[in-house]
Amino acid sequence: MVLQNSNSVISCARCGKKGMLTDNVTGELFCGKCGFVISEKLSDTGPEWRSFPNEGGKDPTRTGVPTSLTMHDMGLATIISPTNKDSSGKPLSNSMRSTIERLRTWDSRSQVHEPIDRNFRQAFSELNKLKDKLTISGAVLEKAAYIYRKALQKGLVRGRSISALIAASLYAACRDTETPRTLKDVGQAANIKRKDIARCYRLIHRELDLKMPVVNSIQCISRIASKIGISEKTRRSASLILKQAQDSHESAGKDPMGLAAAALYLSCVKNGESLTQRDIAEAANVTEVTIRNRYKTLRSNKAISF
Repeated sequence: MVLQNSNSVISCARCGKKGMLTDNVTGELFCGKCGFVISEKLSDTGPEWRSFPNEGGKDPTRTGVPTSLTMHDMGLATIISPTNKDSSGKPLSNSMRSTIERLRTWDSRSQVHEPIDRNFRQAFSELNKLKDKLTISGAVLEKAAYIYRKALQKGLVRGRSISALIAASLYAACRDTETPRTLKDVGQAANIKRKDIARCYRLIHRELDLKMPVVNSIQCISRIASKIGISEKTRRSASLILKQAQDSHESAGKDPMGLAAAALYLSCVKNGESLTQRDIAEAANVTEVTIRNRYKTLRSNKAISF
């Protein structure tokens, strides 16, 4: 029997001491002073790392995929194994193999017999496509799937495009996690008009009462600079300009991407990098007029030092 000191702050109900010990064999948690058993079992919430060898010489590990909101059944459904072997590892007969194939077909169909399941399958299939095109992290995808499930629960999907609503949910998740993705980026990746996604986003924002943080324009600098190869010195100078603009409340109400593009252009002029307004405007997906207007505003602000 192996005993291990426990770091728990649980006090003994009999003597009041805090010196708890754990029996790793029986799973008992007991007091090291009087021997009073606090708990008889320890729950292991981790994955099942044990292996179960079969007769084929392989050593498969019984660990399934984790549950996820981006799956229509959240990863909780079971399937009939595609291997045509029985429990002892022997191949199935031809008649039994035909029966198992029919069972697999009906089992697959039975998992999506509800309209909500078919809706989730289509929506999350679109979400996985957007993940590859926009290089979105798993945490943002989980947030987007959560927002879409809430929208479906409230009946916001009825009469609207599933593709537009899942794209709007992804944009809302990007805004909530401060991931720099614009409506235009999501619209181009989903092949949907920008105004359709914006309409669905406003609906989700209003009906679900979402609290979105303000987009920080400093986070947009690296994205623009990476596209056109701006030096690190110019990036840091642009970040300093935007920080001073935020301190003087000059950035309030301005488009973050346009403000970041103007700060980069101003920094390029300061550091002698030969980049035109058109180059920066194409990288930031804004117009040259926006950059000129924001550039004049930043230049006229006395609180910003150049």
